[in-house]
Amino acid sequence: MEKIEKEVWKKDLGEFKEKTEQFYAGELDKASYKGFSGRFGSYAQKDGKASMLRLRMAGGRLTKDKMKFIADSIETYQVDKVHLTTCQTIQLHNLHPEAIYGIMEGALDHGIVTMGGGGDFPRNVMVSPLSGVEQEEYFDVLPYAEAAGEYLLTFINKKMMPRKLKVGFSNSPANKTHATFRDLGFVARPDGLFDVYSAGGLGNNPRFGLKVAEAVEPKKILYYICAMRETFIAYGNYEQRGKARTRYMQETLGEEGYVKAYQEKLEEVFASGEDLDLDMTAEEWTKQGDGSEVSDPRAIAQKQDGLYTVVYHPIGGCPAPEKIREIYETIKDMEQVEARLAPDETMYVINLTGDEAKEVLAATNDGAKTLFETSVSCIGASICQVGIRDSQALLHKCLNAAREADIKDGALPQIHISGCPSSCGTHQTGEIGFHGCVKVIDKVPHPAFTLHLNGCDLQGKERMGEKVGVIIEEDIPKFLVKLGKAVEETGMDYKQWNETYPDRIKELAEEFVK
Repeated sequence: MEKIEKEVWKKDLGEFKEKTEQFYAGELDKASYKGFSGRFGSYAQKDGKASMLRLRMAGGRLTKDKMKFIADSIETYQVDKVHLTTCQTIQLHNLHPEAIYGIMEGALDHGIVTMGGGGDFPRNVMVSPLSGVEQEEYFDVLPYAEAAGEYLLTFINKKMMPRKLKVGFSNSPANKTHATFRDLGFVARPDGLFDVYSAGGLGNNPRFGLKVAEAVEPKKILYYICAMRETFIAYGNYEQRGKARTRYMQETLGEEGYVKAYQEKLEEVFASGEDLDLDMTAEEWTKQGDGSEVSDPRAIAQKQDGLYTVVYHPIGGCPAPEKIREIYETIKDMEQVEARLAPDETMYVINLTGDEAKEVLAATNDGAKTLFETSVSCIGASICQVGIRDSQALLHKCLNAAREADIKDGALPQIHISGCPSSCGTHQTGEIGFHGCVKVIDKVPHPAFTLHLNGCDLQGKERMGEKVGVIIEEDIPKFLVKLGKAVEETGMDYKQWNETYPDRIKELAEEFVK
């Protein structure tokens, strides 16, 4: 991060403090404060008595220095709620104003930016979490994503876009970052180049991205990002906020019209003469294995011989705050070890020898023990201003029901729960997904969730989950237990069962769908 930018942002914090003090003094309403504070990566929580702060982690990369800063901040300000998000950021919750100011300013000294973490700005750049160490990857996309993140930060103080802009990079067809259906996505190819997709997104009226360029040299990516911004400003909807995301340009311009409009802006960017070429090489991991080995379901062999990654999925993406310190203390003296945050709220600790992996496994043994326990949930309506349902509470009820029924590992898949249609829990990509709603029965409103089935994010097989119907909240754990038992009886895992009996899950859901 350039020192001049850091100092400018620190200077801007004075205005943030002024507005925050007005809000907590009752002199500024919640909507007005939200419209202002989002630019700084902070929002008031639902009750208006505390705030959250979103720490951007470009590519989900959590270095030891950043981890130590977060652990120190948690202890200094007695932070009691931490959430790993589906956009590879870390959210700190239940903060009083002095904690927000202190963490926000201190973070800049450790390369952690909160600016643009909310509001109509470029959001955290997402990257395949194991980029650089994954055996199946085409090439390491992380350096280019980090450069993209630095470039996107320069947009924050320029002309406002109609809405937020999400950019993602994928290193393989696993498409963990949904790069083929982001506002802008760079998709790695086997030949070391990128295909570029644009104007996609989840939430209301989801859309898959349109391919706007092929075989792009990685050093040229900033031209394509600049063209995206120019296209969004020229054709995005500044009048209707509900239709201001980039995906709606597919409707107003048509698919062919959008691709043409984007490519015209791209030509203008190249013709401007501005030099946006990147001069960089992928980071080289020099660490080697020491001959020690580990065998554990949570330990993944890397493409670097003798090195491992440990998988840690805190339930609901919410690790105990003190866990950040424990992990830091475990890895602080380990060579080239760092953490990566994933879009499904998992934390990966990479570049471990076998013996080091065993230490990290012991430090993270409080996480998910089954596939079902790796399920994804947004922070939920107990905290989020716009949330409809408490997705975290539902997740815990479902996990407890599965444990009490002794459902075998694999009989239930990873599910995705969003508290509202906005898809912060990425419910549209899950094999089973839910989004919060209200169901009126006999003129009485009931807490409920809409059921989505058979979503898929694999490149070439992308599919939004089909809306099946609405289930009353209290019936969802019962539905999942019944499903898990039905799968168990066949001796298959859920994926095999669903492929063998594709209509069976809808039949099971009929009893519960209202």
